[in-house]
Amino acid sequence: MDDLQSEKEQIEEMRAWWSEYGRYVIAGVVIAVGLLFGFNQYKSSKLAAQVEASVLFETLATHVFDGDLEDAEGVADELSNNYANTAYAAQSKLALARLYMDKNRDQDAADVLNELLAMRGNGALKQVGRLRLARILLYQDKAQEVIDLLADQDNPAFAGLYAETRGDAYAALGKFSEAGDAYRVALADTSQTVNRGLVQMKLIDLPEATAVAPDTGTPAADAVVEPDAEPIAEPIAEDEADKEAGESE
Repeated sequence: MDDLQSEKEQIEEMRAWWSEYGRYVIAGVVIAVGLLFGFNQYKSSKLAAQVEASVLFETLATHVFDGDLEDAEGVADELSNNYANTAYAAQSKLALARLYMDKNRDQDAADVLNELLAMRGNGALKQVGRLRLARILLYQDKAQEVIDLLADQDNPAFAGLYAETRGDAYAALGKFSEAGDAYRVALADTSQTVNRGLVQMKLIDLPEATAVAPDTGTPAADAVVEPDAEPIAEPIAEDEADKEAGESE
């Protein structure tokens, strides 16, 4: 009897607890199911966006390969407008910049690479874009802009390439000492991304700085002084030669 009473009490307690808290349990389950469904939907939509962006990028790559600038620009715009948060939108900037350079439109290439640098995320692609932009600026004889662009860039994966490009910029500015320092930094890079033979040639080809002694009226200490030459005998006039011949007879 006591056991039966105990079970009834437990049942009554459960009913009381459920009547008080049951709606919260149901609400929690509904919210959890909704969140799970929403997360799955988000993942599905994101995956679908990635797939669509991938297809568009393949189309863009075909246009770039074929040299179809107008069609490539249209696809790149669609990627930028509708899939801005995907890596394909950033990659489209690099592809379009290459096509612009093939068409001798270097300023358009520089502009599209600046758009890439202004995008959020895509850190590795931005490093590639920054390097390509620096080389375009060198092509445009804007060496100081290259120095400014690459200042404070310490990404280890691009350190050697950046140093080589800075060396090229300093050499173009006539700052050969700074160029030599930059080339030596590039040669010290161990990531094997730098063409060491080419950088070594650039370093060797740098003009050597020569110190000019001030004009003080005295030769510089390291000036080379030629030894005194033997005096050249004056030619003997013909009359004197005849006279000397007569006396000898």
